[in-house]
Amino acid sequence: MDLGIRGKKAIVAGGSAGMGKSAAVALAREGAELTIMARGEERLVAAAHEIAAETGANVTPVVGDQNTVAGREALLKTCPDPDILVISGGVPRMLSGYEEVTEKDWLESFHTELIGSVELIKATVGGMAARGFGRVVNIASLAAKTPVEARLLSGSMRSALINYSGVVARKLASKNVTINNILPGWFHTAGSRGLFESKAAANGTTYEVEAQRWAETIGIPSAKIGDPEDVGAFCALLSSKYASYVVGQSIAMDGGLLRIVF
Repeated sequence: MDLGIRGKKAIVAGGSAGMGKSAAVALAREGAELTIMARGEERLVAAAHEIAAETGANVTPVVGDQNTVAGREALLKTCPDPDILVISGGVPRMLSGYEEVTEKDWLESFHTELIGSVELIKATVGGMAARGFGRVVNIASLAAKTPVEARLLSGSMRSALINYSGVVARKLASKNVTINNILPGWFHTAGSRGLFESKAAANGTTYEVEAQRWAETIGIPSAKIGDPEDVGAFCALLSSKYASYVVGQSIAMDGGLLRIVF
């Protein structure tokens, strides 16, 4: 299936690992010209070389923090007119209770989970509208849709981000610019790997055993932890010519964990 994005310019902010890297790979396979950004130079450059070697795509790495003015300026200097923007933000620490959250924590989360993404969207969608094509995908969090105390810092700001995205998406939809959000549940990422490896060491088991136990314990209907490649492929679909009628949506990818109708 040709998604119609060959030759399109794509930015993946947070594209050196996890779901962001999976999105970058999926877009590269579809023939997009990639610019990927992350803070860690060694991992970022390695990811760029790996993606280019696998897909034959042009991949340009930009070292920086998307949540800072300097980082966004460096990114947009390298790719000033993207057709596709995928934003994969970091994940704040898990909490043991709401009481431990300080004012400083809220302010840091505000900048890293909300403002950086908002400013990057605002800086790029105007050009997309002028050219008559644009796709923005936020890789957010299931906690944006359902209150989870351990994910309070992330969920609160991601809820604000999807509200903002819905407003802007509807304003630009007639220009063939869409903004949508993916809300991942539990996936095999660096964060979950640390959790399951720690449990395996404590229980004398393996990563695979503990991941399966976790899926069963929290009641994921699909009975497994998710594969980041699924998120990447879905990002590519939402970035495609076929996504013009998907506007301002927040789509849970959680194996059926969230038990709601809408």
